[in-house]
Amino acid sequence: MVVGHLATAQEWPFELWHEGKVVLDSGDTLRGSLKYDFQNDLVQLNQSGKIEAYTARKVLFYEIFDATVKRYRQVYSLPYSPTGGYKAPIFFELLEEGKITLLAREALEYRTVSSPYFFYGTYTRLVLVYKYFIMRDNGTIVAVESAKKGEWLQLMGKYADEVQRYAKSNKLDFDEKYDLVRIIGYYNSLFK
Repeated sequence: MVVGHLATAQEWPFELWHEGKVVLDSGDTLRGSLKYDFQNDLVQLNQSGKIEAYTARKVLFYEIFDATVKRYRQVYSLPYSPTGGYKAPIFFELLEEGKITLLAREALEYRTVSSPYFFYGTYTRLVLVYKYFIMRDNGTIVAVESAKKGEWLQLMGKYADEVQRYAKSNKLDFDEKYDLVRIIGYYNSLFK
């Protein structure tokens, strides 16, 4: 898990409407303003003031332009079970595809933050975090438990030193979502 974004006044990306499209399992493509909810695996579509909600069971994927990060984001409905039992469709954001296919889900968590402004030095704050997953070649999705630099480098085997040099020379942080995407993208480029 990685802290990715401290919001002010509770302005989380999932609380905002984003221009985009949703592709339903029926094959229909609907365009309009979208609001997503990873916790409940829902996406809402606003077309000319008419709002409809769709579960991950009814959606193949959706794409939004997220103005908070000035990027297009693609989210897919994929079968997953954290325990290895019955797999139900849930939403995953596709961050990078290749030798390592990197997926993510957003969550809110309370984190203790150090601050020089408070007498006690720390306080608890609600932050947006990313939980990372890897899709294996056979389609199985596995959680990346610690999502720390060492765990990522271990996945890269003999290329770990080269990737670490790339990250260092480009001042990329394994704990920042879009830096991690660039690092994984570089690793994947070694196989093209």
